[in-house]
Amino acid sequence: MTGMTSSARPLLNRRLAGFGTTIFAEMSALAVRTGSINLGQGFPDTDGPEEIREAAARALLEGRGNQYPPGPGIPELRTAIADHQRRRYGLDHDPDTEVLVTAGATEAIAAALLALLEPGDEVVALEPYYDSYAACIAMAGGTRVPVTLRPDGGAFRLDLDELRAAVTDRTRLLLINTPHNPTGTVLTREELSAVAELAVERDLLVVTDEVYEHLVFDDAVHLPLATFPGMRERTVTIGSAGKTFSFTGWKVGWVTAAPELVTAVRSVKQFLTYVSSGPFQYAVAEALALPDTYFSELRASMAAKRDLLAAGLADAGFEVFRPAGTYFVTTDIRPLGEKDGLAFCRALPERAGVVAVPNAVFYDDQDAGAPFVRFAFCKREEVLREAAERLRRL
Repeated sequence: MTGMTSSARPLLNRRLAGFGTTIFAEMSALAVRTGSINLGQGFPDTDGPEEIREAAARALLEGRGNQYPPGPGIPELRTAIADHQRRRYGLDHDPDTEVLVTAGATEAIAAALLALLEPGDEVVALEPYYDSYAACIAMAGGTRVPVTLRPDGGAFRLDLDELRAAVTDRTRLLLINTPHNPTGTVLTREELSAVAELAVERDLLVVTDEVYEHLVFDDAVHLPLATFPGMRERTVTIGSAGKTFSFTGWKVGWVTAAPELVTAVRSVKQFLTYVSSGPFQYAVAEALALPDTYFSELRASMAAKRDLLAAGLADAGFEVFRPAGTYFVTTDIRPLGEKDGLAFCRALPERAGVVAVPNAVFYDDQDAGAPFVRFAFCKREEVLREAAERLRRL
């Protein structure tokens, strides 16, 4: 830049100095460059329901949403979100005061943390965590305090004693993600009850990321934290259309919470994107009203894909942690004689023509996550079979 001297301060503010290009961008670029199968970034390789695509096209052609939609979201979508929460979970929300539409769940997380944190506040988060959590806590001037989910009996589990010990007088907020990305853990009723009791006892706010709410398998059940005693008034629940309806590019997310919490989040959100995804909001309103068979068929399809990829990974020599939710499988690479997940993932495209993501980037203690690697199974079955065949080369 013209006029800058060698003594000029860094352009990126110090809160974000440790955050560069995301691992997803790096690995997706690597997939393109090498022609590899991309099982790294979590997006489907097929579009969602045709009738919902038609609804989006119809809204666009009819001029609905082509100009700025209402700041909180169009009334049709806010009503559909409230109806969804009531029908699925028995949660009653006023669509006018307790629902806010956002530019995907990522903006919802950012707006919630920027709104609710003061510099120096501590945020207890489940580790490994989605990378935007750390960045958003940093932008808000908060301090993240990780509570690590650890391997136990073929899955990753939360240590409730460790969670309680992590809360101090400086703790402002718990950041909970269930179903959990990247481990696939779905917190049980007992675990969620303990989280709720802790939040009430210590008078904590909770932001809960539930974007994979419809992707739970086998005997797992998704239970919103806001349904537990004392949590309705202190919980910001975040949802999204992208994962449920396979339209990740539409970036339609939402917040449901008590009026004062929604007002706080909206106060920040209006200065981020202001509004977004106009015509897509009308389509998502229709998607949320799809019959229950859509959601059950989605779960069955994803469960079959999970089983297909998990079997292929086990055949290739990985230790596989069978996920109870999401569309990711976490593996341990040590049975392959490897121990550095980042180096393994950077070399994997050349070795096998497949791209994955190293879990270490989701940990503060990267050594704890070093041997774990995440694969996405939200792909066509023929793609997963080909990926499994390629991975047998290992």
